[in-house]
Amino acid sequence: MIEARLPKGMRDFLPADMLKREYVFNIVKDVFHLYGFEPIQTPVLELSETLLGKYGQDAENLIFHAQHARSKKEPLAMRYDLTVPLARVVTLHENHLTFPFKRYHIAPVWRGERPQRGRYREFFQCDVDIVGVADMSADAEVIGVAVTALKRLGFPQFMVKINNRKLLTGMGIYSGVPENQLADLYRSVDKFDKIGADGVQKELEGHGIDREVVSRMMGLLQMRDGGFAILDALESKMRHIPAAMEGVGELRQLAEALGNAYISLEHYEFDFTMVRGLGYYTGPIFETIITEPNLGSITGGGRYDGLIGLFRRESLPTTGTSLGIERIIDLLDTLNLYPGDLNRTVVQVLVAIVDESCRTEATRLAAELRSQGVATEFYMNDQAKLGKQMGYANRKGIPLVAIVGPEEISAGQVKLKHMGSGDEHITTREAVAANVRELLK
Repeated sequence: MIEARLPKGMRDFLPADMLKREYVFNIVKDVFHLYGFEPIQTPVLELSETLLGKYGQDAENLIFHAQHARSKKEPLAMRYDLTVPLARVVTLHENHLTFPFKRYHIAPVWRGERPQRGRYREFFQCDVDIVGVADMSADAEVIGVAVTALKRLGFPQFMVKINNRKLLTGMGIYSGVPENQLADLYRSVDKFDKIGADGVQKELEGHGIDREVVSRMMGLLQMRDGGFAILDALESKMRHIPAAMEGVGELRQLAEALGNAYISLEHYEFDFTMVRGLGYYTGPIFETIITEPNLGSITGGGRYDGLIGLFRRESLPTTGTSLGIERIIDLLDTLNLYPGDLNRTVVQVLVAIVDESCRTEATRLAAELRSQGVATEFYMNDQAKLGKQMGYANRKGIPLVAIVGPEEISAGQVKLKHMGSGDEHITTREAVAANVRELLK
């Protein structure tokens, strides 16, 4: 006997779970299409050289490497995200693409995480990206996609937090952080939510950065104000820092573009403690958090203008965001946001078999209903009594049972039983599909 078990961090999804997942995926896809994004697909495996050197060491320690005797000359790894594969796709197929290139990609990725609640080794990512647009209108577009998707999924209160990597660099320079320690700055500030201001300050000082420098930096990071006022304040402080001015300028353009897209300050704010850990970001970065209750981030992304340049002579400006689809699916359950009438099965009608003499007509009825677009199952166990078949429909959540016993067959009729109300309806064989659709409304 082989013990039936899963590898740690992997999951099975039974039909009821899959229907919830498909509900979310379908809404998200509709929003992607609404904004003009089109799908792509890429292989599970990439060349190791494609993935390595793009994410930063902490992230790359989590990459799964594929081992096979025949692949020694061509080391392979399982994709860590959907962003680096996009850069490879654009370079490899650019003659077949139309720019700006707006793509979405929904697919599983793999990471050697330590499994825990909400953190898996295999999980789906759900990305939208725009390749070939340097203007901040592209960043506003992908933020708009996230806001629209979350609204349609029913999240009542959420906030997109926005920062800029150039501005963070400028803050570091202004504060006096040595250039060779700016990477330490990013890594420490990225832990702000976990260890708080005091923890970040201690960690930066632990890296050997002068306490006065750290205090100056912490003051900038924790600035809070609404809209353009905070950008005005930063500009007045750091006019002589080119990186800071470039970052502030991009945030101004982004805020203007968000306003033009009717995305209000109700749904976004500037937060300079938000870093995003991946090493390829070059400009604006953004995350969405649930604010009531405070349940952490559910989307994340930003601009990464240099990544495609690792695969071709000239890079292409690129920005995108990833919806944390697994977290979103879990939170819809936690917050009870799935619609009450979400089906537990794809089956709309169960055709019951009253006895063996009725099997032929039951089979024909099922075929007739399917030919008219009704998702139909007919009960295959010829030994089961009608009551047991009703119980089967109840357990699966099938809303209607169609009964064709000897009396119904001789009269050219079908009895439809609504499992929710218990009501029974008699219909002619010719009108059964129309009546099913009416009862399912």
